[in-house]
Amino acid sequence: MRRTVFGEEHEAFRETIRDFISREVVPYYDDWREAGVVPRDFNKKLGALGVFGIQVPEEYGGAGQHSFKFNAVITEECARAGVSFGGSGVHTALVLPYLLAYGTEEQKRRWLPPFVSGDMMTAIAMTEPGTGSDLAGMRTTAKLSEDGSHYVLNGAKTFITGGVQADRVLVCARTAPAGEQDRRSGISILAVDTSSPGYQVGRKLEKLGLDASDTAELSFTDVEVPVHDLLGEEGKAFGYLGRNLPQERLGIAISACAQAAAAVEFAKEYVRERTVFGKAVASFQNTKFVLADCKADVDAMQAVVDRALDAHDAGELTAADAASAKLFTTERAGVVIDKCLQLHGGYGYMMEFPIARLYADTRVTRIYGGTSEVMRSIIAKSMGL
Repeated sequence: MRRTVFGEEHEAFRETIRDFISREVVPYYDDWREAGVVPRDFNKKLGALGVFGIQVPEEYGGAGQHSFKFNAVITEECARAGVSFGGSGVHTALVLPYLLAYGTEEQKRRWLPPFVSGDMMTAIAMTEPGTGSDLAGMRTTAKLSEDGSHYVLNGAKTFITGGVQADRVLVCARTAPAGEQDRRSGISILAVDTSSPGYQVGRKLEKLGLDASDTAELSFTDVEVPVHDLLGEEGKAFGYLGRNLPQERLGIAISACAQAAAAVEFAKEYVRERTVFGKAVASFQNTKFVLADCKADVDAMQAVVDRALDAHDAGELTAADAASAKLFTTERAGVVIDKCLQLHGGYGYMMEFPIARLYADTRVTRIYGGTSEVMRSIIAKSMGL
């Protein structure tokens, strides 16, 4: 089925990314997975390639592109090769929108040039131990000093993608107690310099998948954060977080669809080469029917993703639309990848095969960015239920 969502500029970019992955990622990826993090110098290579500056305005060193479709191209090409760029997706897809939307002119001139070059890697810290998706229940606090020059940050965060290498982290913290009628009030975003005294990176967490992406626990003990590093208005962070969720969930939907498409290709290649009972696995009717079902699922997922991409670029992607796209693609991707792994037999369970890594990596898409259960609640509410 011919796709119409990408133009010539996107396809030219795709060729650049595909060549870069083959040269700079594939030969080293097993080492990165074993280390649990990509090398620091790789982030600078991404910066030099222009990956971090796609949506950054030209006056700050970026390309000034509005479209999210370039991000989609990167996601698709990484899935196609069975690799990832580590935690850098958070840097561009999650952190950047906050810097662009809520940063002051001074903050943008200070942060965006090193953001683009990869000299300053970023992460965002929302989730806390024991609160999970209940962001309004966060306990991390940031109290303004008596002279009003800085905040004093105390608390802890967990599941922070990119947290091991980040140079600056957007930390969500309570700058005021929750209101009796509104638990969401009183939360602010502080752009914390990770070299600050009292800032500590805890365990690098061992995950089921996403082995090359570092995920950390963070703690803050009387960390002094200058007031000029407050992002946006004090106490307004909960509203800020909600506005970026559609793009975050669209990004997850793109990833799930791309991983499912890659799984079908990996399985198709494997069953053509593998023989049982003297015949290629691809010659059995069951194999053909399973892969036909998987291909139909991928086609449906791709249609949903492409429509959502167009809507997002046009500024029309609603929270319910994004939730629907994420729910459908992540749930179906899990089914497709499981079927493709089954066609690999015992080798599908071996981590040296990309299908095994896809199986592990895709599972989290039904959890982060809002669980499938949360997506169903959003969709049902939009239906008036």
